Amino acid sequence: MSEPLVSADVIAEHPGVTKDSLYTWIAKKGMSAQRVGRLWKFRVTEVDDWVRSDGADETAKAPKRGMC
Repeated sequence: MSEPLVSADVIAEHPGVTKDSLYTWIAKKGMSAQRVGRLWKFRVTEVDDWVRSDGADETAKAPKRGMC
């Protein structure tokens, strides 16, 4: 069974950040998220892995587009 997708509200509470920060991280830092209609959905384990790999580090450079 795969992990359920959760809303931006749930994910923002998890690390204690604003939804605006999440949307910035998606656009500029390659944060893992799936678009479902007009809503962004997340898997908690993917977000945790992204944070552990310094994805949320404000001093790190953004990943290059197309380099996944």
